[in-house]
This record gives sequence, C-alpha cells and structure tokens, in this order.
Amino acid sequence: MAKYIVVGGSKGIGAAIVADLLQRGCEIIVFSRTKPNAESIEWHQIDVATTNIFPEIDQIDGLVYCPGSINLKPINRLSTDDFLNDLSINFLSAVKVFQHYLPQLKKSPNASVVFFSTVAVSQGMPFHASISAAKAALEGFARSAAAELAPIIRINVVAPSLTDTPLAATLLNTDVKKENAANRHPLKRVGSVSDIAQAAVYLLTDAKWTTGQVLHVDGGLSTLRV
Repeated sequence: MAKYIVVGGSKGIGAAIVADLLQRGCEIIVFSRTKPNAESIEWHQIDVATTNIFPEIDQIDGLVYCPGSINLKPINRLSTDDFLNDLSINFLSAVKVFQHYLPQLKKSPNASVVFFSTVAVSQGMPFHASISAAKAALEGFARSAAAELAPIIRINVVAPSLTDTPLAATLLNTDVKKENAANRHPLKRVGSVSDIAQAAVYLLTDAKWTTGQVLHVDGGLSTLRV
C-alpha cells in the first residue's frame, strides 16, 4: 500500500487530493492546522510555517505540499514582511518539509513529490509581485531538485489559475466577481478543486515518466488568446 504525506490536506485542494488517494487505497498522513473530515487517515496538527518538529515516519512514497497564500497588493504597498511571509508559506516551508522527509522518500521504489505554483509566475499579472516571486522560487527549486534526485524521486509542480477554494473566497464572493473571473479564461470558468486535485494525483501516482515539469491547469490562460 502506497503511503503519502499531504501537507495542508484538511481543506480545498488538499482535502480533494486526500479523498482521491483514499479511493485508490493509499495510506494517507495529513499535516494541517485544522482537523480533516476524512476518515482512515493519520492526522498531525502542524503549522509547517512555525515548527521544525515533524513526526518520524519510516518510509513514504510521496509528498504533496498544498499550503499557499493570496496576497494581492500594488508593489508600493508591499512590505518586506509581506515578501517574507509569502516566501515562508509558499517556498521555505515546502523546502523544510521536503528536506526532512528526503531520506524516507529515497527508500521508496517510486517516490514522487508535487508542489503548487500559480499561473501568475509565467504571466506577469499585476498585484501579484510577492506571491509570484515566492512561487517562482518554488518552481526553480523543484526543477533543480528533480534534476539532482533523478531517477530516484520524481518532482513536479501544478500551476493553477484562480480556483474556487476557501483561500480564494474573497475573490469569488459575488456573482459579478465570479463572472468576471470566468471570462478571463478561455474555458470561461474558474477552476474547481477537483480540476487541480486530479492533476496533482496524476503527477503523484501515474505519471511515472514525468519529472521536472510545471503542469499548467489554468483554463487555457497561460497559452491561449481567444
């Protein structure tokens, strides 16, 4: 039975990933600040941004790091603390968890890691300077780590556009906002948690000849002009 750690697996995309993996008969360990609704999992109440203490686990077959932030401000209003906070949540904490469990990942015959970026890294969106910088760092780290650890561990990134999750609630809390957001995408809707979770689970479990990739699941926003 494959064993996976899902960091941030209690809500939104993380919870959907957990549900999908459980349906596949996998053993799931969740790290999160709030308790997941899922049953038959091992849960540890952990804020990865504030701790360096993690449970000891003998071997794992994969790791998914879901925590993120949406901090949209004009550049002149971004403080050093804004940049540091986004780097901590989106990049440094992901690296910290990955480094801690690297020995356990190396014990698996088919280890895989999935991180999350954003379409804003490739598209240069206004008001995204802080989050784009943090996620760009994560993409660069993932590619370098994938090269260094091949063929032992596969490492990939999912880069969504705006997705209907609790984290994005303030951006989609009216019908007008939802319509405007949908119309910015060639497929004329925002992403769902299942759209993103399915891509992550594919990279984690089935994409056995895929590593060092950034998979854009963004309704066509990164490549199409319609």
